[in-house]
Amino acid sequence: MKIFWQSFIDRSASAPYMERLSAYLNSIAAPGTTVHVEGVSPPDRAFGRLAEFRCAVMAVDNGLQAEADGYDAVVMGHFQDPGLHELRSALRIPVIGTGEATLLAASTLGRRLGLVTLDPVFEVWHREQADLIGLGGRVTHVTGMACKPEDFSQAFAGDETARARMLADFTACARPLVDGGADVIIPAGVLPGLLVGGEHGFTVGHAPVVNCAAVALKSAEMWVQLKALNGLEPSRGPSFALAPDQAVDDFRKLVREGRGG
Repeated sequence: MKIFWQSFIDRSASAPYMERLSAYLNSIAAPGTTVHVEGVSPPDRAFGRLAEFRCAVMAVDNGLQAEADGYDAVVMGHFQDPGLHELRSALRIPVIGTGEATLLAASTLGRRLGLVTLDPVFEVWHREQADLIGLGGRVTHVTGMACKPEDFSQAFAGDETARARMLADFTACARPLVDGGADVIIPAGVLPGLLVGGEHGFTVGHAPVVNCAAVALKSAEMWVQLKALNGLEPSRGPSFALAPDQAVDDFRKLVREGRGG
C-alpha cells in the first residue's frame, strides 16, 4: 500500500518537522505500507482563508498527480481540510481529511470535544468544519496556542527541553477546556498532533488527547482495505460526483500555466 500525505508545511523551512513526520508515519504504518510526505512552497503562512485556499489548490493538484503515479490513497495532512471535498470528487482512490477523520473518531470517545489549534484565527474555521460534518454541537471549546510552525522545530530536532516546553504549553491551553467541560482534547493540527504522538496514554485531566496524525494514517489504511474488499467508494451522486475529465484538465492547466493572456 502506498499512501500520499499532503502537508501544508515547507520541507526546507521546517525540515526537522517534515523528517520527523515522515519517520513517524512510516514507523506506525502497517507492514507493507509506505507513506510519502509532500509539502508546499510557500507553506501555509499569514494564516487565514486566502492562504488556506492557495495551499488547497496546490494540494488538489498534487493529489491528482498522486493517483496518476499509482498511490492507493491521499491524506490531506492539514487539519482544516481545505480542498478535501474537491479532491474527493476528482479521485477514485480514497481521500482522507485529517480533521474530518479525527473529529469523527474523537466523537466516539466522549461527548464534548475541545480543540487546541495553532492560532486563534482558526477558531471560526474549525467550528464551520465541525458543522459541515454534523458535529457542530459536539465541539464545545476551541482555543489557539498562538504559535507558528517553526516554533516546533527545536522539539522535532531532538531538543528535549524544547519538547517539554511545547507539551507544557499545549497542556496549559487544554486545561481550561477540560475544566470548562470538554471530555476529549484534539490537537487541531498535525504539528501539535505529532508532538503528543510520542506520549503514551496522554491525557489532560480526565480527557484523552487524540493523536490526529495516527488517526489519519490508520483511516487511510482502513479505507484502502475496504475499497479492496468490496469496491466501497464515496457517493457519486450529488455529494461527490466525479469531476469530468475536462474539469480536471482545465484545473491542472490553470495550476501549470496560470491565467495565461
